[in-house]
Amino acid sequence: MPMEVLVVIPTYNEANNIRPLSEALLGLELDLGILFVDDNSPDGTGRIADSLARENSRIHVLHRPGKQGLGTAYREGFAYALANFDAPLMAQMDADFSHPPEALPALVASARKGAVGIGSRYVRGGGVKNWGLGRRFLSKGANIYVSTVLGLPVRDLTGAYKCWPRQVLERLQLASIGAQGFAALPEMAFRAHRLGFRHEESPIIFEDRRVGQSKLSGSIAVEAFLNVWRVRFNKSFDPSEAPSAK
Repeated sequence: MPMEVLVVIPTYNEANNIRPLSEALLGLELDLGILFVDDNSPDGTGRIADSLARENSRIHVLHRPGKQGLGTAYREGFAYALANFDAPLMAQMDADFSHPPEALPALVASARKGAVGIGSRYVRGGGVKNWGLGRRFLSKGANIYVSTVLGLPVRDLTGAYKCWPRQVLERLQLASIGAQGFAALPEMAFRAHRLGFRHEESPIIFEDRRVGQSKLSGSIAVEAFLNVWRVRFNKSFDPSEAPSAK
């Protein structure tokens, strides 16, 4: 069915969250659909998502054979969305209510103007809950590091709450995004910037629902640290060779 916004949501063991999240999103005053990208969750998240899709034609599910990383989930999810849906805007968010659904309309408003809308923890009015001082400094420092290396005027480059104009995603050459984990997020932002698209940040309060448990493994952190240099100096992405938006 026609929709303005398709929200791509990676899931892994989110059985308790996807029904209330679907209800919250579909209750917004937006013409939206939902695409869950499930990595064969052991807790049955995929089966619940299939049930939701049978109940509501605005909910869709992409199944993957196993846990392959956040970056690949968004890469494959957006590629599937572009191939199968006509929505002019495509959003992304976490499945565990860390990203407040009520903030989505502000990101959509940015995307309607042709900018990449970002739900930002680090602009005035934004913030985090349930993080200790160490994690706050680590996250803030990581964003300063990434934005400095990549030369991007964006304060929150590692967050996953965004809304993209379709024409941006069509030109990002998603298949060549190298990072497997969350390091894919700044890589996508960097490519959008090189293509001449703006980023517009709106404040959100990020509430970590996994208290005391970091989503960052050591290997993912190392990948993120090194990947920004690869992205910054890798010549394989040439904006002049990016496909035109359809």
